[in-house]
This record gives sequence, structure tokens and C-alpha cells, in this order.
Amino acid sequence: MLVTLAATASPGTLDDATDLGFLLHKHPDRAQVFDLPVGRAHVFYPEATAQRCEVALLLEVDPVGIVRNKRFGGGDAFALAQYVNDRPYAASSMVAVALGKVFATAMSGRCDARPALADAPIPLDVHVPSLPCRGGADLARRLFEPLGWSVTATAEPLDPTVPAWGASRHVDLRLRGTRRLADALAQLYVLLPVLDDAKHYWVSTDEVDKLVRAGGGWLADHPERAQILRRYLAHQRRYVEDATARLAALDGDVPEEDAAPAAGMPVGAPSSDVGPQGAMTGTGTGAVTAGDADGTPEPPLARQRADAVLAALHDAGARTVVDLGCGEGALLRRLAADRTFTRVLGTDVSARELERAAARLRLHEASDAERERVRLVQSSLTYVDDRVAGFDAAVLMEVVEHVDPSRLDALTAAVLGHARPRTVVVTTPNAEYNVHYPNLLDGPGGGRVRHPDHRFEWTRAELRAWAAAAGERYGYAVELRDVGPLAPDVGAPTQMAVLTLVGDAASPDAAPAPAAARTTEEAR
Repeated sequence: MLVTLAATASPGTLDDATDLGFLLHKHPDRAQVFDLPVGRAHVFYPEATAQRCEVALLLEVDPVGIVRNKRFGGGDAFALAQYVNDRPYAASSMVAVALGKVFATAMSGRCDARPALADAPIPLDVHVPSLPCRGGADLARRLFEPLGWSVTATAEPLDPTVPAWGASRHVDLRLRGTRRLADALAQLYVLLPVLDDAKHYWVSTDEVDKLVRAGGGWLADHPERAQILRRYLAHQRRYVEDATARLAALDGDVPEEDAAPAAGMPVGAPSSDVGPQGAMTGTGTGAVTAGDADGTPEPPLARQRADAVLAALHDAGARTVVDLGCGEGALLRRLAADRTFTRVLGTDVSARELERAAARLRLHEASDAERERVRLVQSSLTYVDDRVAGFDAAVLMEVVEHVDPSRLDALTAAVLGHARPRTVVVTTPNAEYNVHYPNLLDGPGGGRVRHPDHRFEWTRAELRAWAAAAGERYGYAVELRDVGPLAPDVGAPTQMAVLTLVGDAASPDAAPAPAAARTTEEAR
């Protein structure tokens, strides 16, 4: 099995093509061998000049050993097809596993030697000489072209000496495009087994984590997403549904960042601040613009939202942060990577989500000091919990809309009345912006909502009213900000409230929590 990847020098991004070695963490002057569960991987450079640098991954497999290894789910060891097949020669899920193991650091987008280069799109040429493709060359084009690749897929003849037999199910695939190396590797990692529509090992819940991790930045809005999920997850319905929900949760069930703002809408229009008594106190500066003047497309809304939360935390000077309702850790990963924050706590009511967050943060690989700095605990938002008290800031990012309206007072009391961080950052969908999304779901109250678990979605006036009342009761000043492109009359897709403790309100006895807010221990 062979895959090659070449980079071409490009002024301003890749001045020396051999810098590809820095990105891959593999020196062009060395041939390296890696022993993997699927076989032995060889990494070498057929060409390494300042103008063009090509790396090759050659995987040697033992098809007999794979059949006999129960780890890979080998079936009938006496079936002839288990021994006579294309595994040693055609790129498949085994190559995907090898890519993920050998180039793991490159796929994560990390390069300490050339950090700017790791974030930059570079001219790439990927060649997979023999690729099983159940769906033919047309499927290869449908999978890769929406990702910005120029695709050349040529069907290989079943037997070159007998043209009448026609084409085989293998194609010679070449991809050309200017992409981040990490994105290119992640796309190959996911789509090679999709094209083959087969995996050499048993598919479990771990595959959902791998898929979301590798495809989180591009898979959610791929036109062939449904087919990719089915094939990658071996047509296991429960895993497909799980992956679909998790990809949707990355950005609120609909690709909000792709909604086109109305023509002539104001960009960067100011929002307003509300004091503890609900009075107007000035002009906010937290709006996020719809795009750059040079036409550069804006980042996905999920990224803009996380960026806005981090900006609010930095504005507040927070050093310790609790992420309430952290889910699988999308924001936690950003918090953990920012060394400004000396203590980070993630909480969620779901033990399963916390397991995913721990895997996403790779806490099992972290040092003792890092595991002390970044911790996860199971906790409910509506119960008083001493473990979430004493932090500089608390974040409720896309959380409040998942709470039943009857429990909002308990949540407010538990966070603002008991935990009492100096700063509370709340983001939630703006219901008024939903006019840009025609295919929404029926909500519990009869309105239309972006996610099946949303109990409600607030208008801007409703968020203002809740924040003003909470601020007045518990002694917090309130600033309202917009996140995402601003549209006329309806605002931005995401709205943010930043509540800041003021005056003598820092006393934990300033406002007692209502009886509805029991402690977690009492609830148990």
C-alpha cells in the first residue's frame, strides 16, 4: 500500500519545500520504519528539493496475520477470501490507521518549529496509486471536490490484457490543492475507508470520537455527510445517529455560519450594556463582524463563539475558569491550551460527555500537574455545588437553552447566588435570527428551534430581561454582545451576556439561593 504527498514551494507560505519535513516531524534525509498493529510502515522521501518535496508512506501488511488476529474481527479463518484479497496492495482503512499513527502530530496541526506554517495553506499533491472505491471515480470526486481539491480519478482495468472485462473497483487517485497539511491528512484519514466502504477492525464507539475529532472542521456541512458517516461507521445505525448529533452540536444543529446576511446589513453595529437595575449604561464593543474587507470568509460560528468567550474572559482578567455544561470539551480544549488560565474545571451532568471530554483533552496522557490544572467533575447546573465556587469566571456556552424554563431560577441561584464568580459569560441562540434558517425543528413552546434538545430560544429582549433581573438580584452589571454576522432588525445568530460582580455584592450572603436550588449531595 502506497500513498505519496508532495509540497511545492510557494513564496510567502512555503519558501522551501523541504519544510514539509518540519510539519510531518520526519526528516527528509532519513528513512524511518514504524511497527504498527496493521503491519510495518516505511516513511521516506523520493524527492526533497527546495522547489518540491515528496514524502511516501509505504505500508507492508501480513494478511494472514490479520485474519488470525481476533483484534481485527477476523471471521471464518478458513474462508479463501480472507487470504486471497487486495489488502497488501490497495490503500484501505489500514493506510488510514497508518496515517493517523505515523503522522499524528501533523494531523493535530501542531508544529513547534514552524507554528505559522502549520496554520498556512500550502500547495499539495496527494497520490494514491491503487484505491478500492465502491462507487467508482465519480464517488471520489464527490467526496474530495467539495473540500477544495482538484481531483483526478482514473478507473483501473480489471485486467489490462483483457480489455473486455472492463474496469475494476480500484482507482488511481490524485488530489491537488492548496490546503493546510493537517486538514489534508484528516480528510484522507476519514475518506480512504469511506471509499473502500470497509474496515479491517471492529467498529465501536471509539470510532465516533475519531470521526468527530478528524472531521469536526469540515464534515458537518459536506454534501455527502450522510454517506460518509454510514460508511465510516460500518453502517451501524446507533453510531451514525450519535455522530450526526455530535457534529450538529458543534454548531447548533444547522450550519449557522453559512447563513448569508441580508444585503446591506450593518457590520459591527454596537450592542448595549445593561446595569444591575436594567438601565442603559453605554455602548458595547463585543460585536463580531460578518467578514473581512478583503473577502476572506469568516470562521465557522462555533469558532467565533469560542473566540468571543475567550475574549470576554481575557477582558475580565480571569485566571481560573469553570465551564458549566462543558459537554465533550470543545471550549475546554481552548481553555486548556491557553496558559493564561491557571485552573480550569469542566462540569457536565452526563458522565458519557465527560468521558469524551477527557479523551479530547488527552488527560490520560497528561502530567500530574496538568491533570491538577484541568479537571472534570459531574455536576448539575441547577444544584448548588461547592466545587464550582471560588473561580474568577464561569462560562455557560450554549447551555441555558437546554434547561427547562421552570428550572432557570435554580440555575441562576446556583451560579450567581452560590458559586458567585466575578464574571459569568452566557451565550445562547438568538431566536430572532432563526428567520435565516428555513429548516428548523418544532420547539416545546410551539416555536422553531435549532436543536431537538432546546427547551426554548430567547429573543434579544428576553435575554436582556433575564440578565437584567439576575443582575439586579445578585449584584451583577450586565453587558450584552453579539457574536456572528449582524443582520438588519434581527441581530446576530448568537447573543452573549457578560455579568460582572459589582460593589459590595461579592459577599456570598448578598442574596440567598431559593429553595429550589438544592445541593448536588442533597439531590443524590
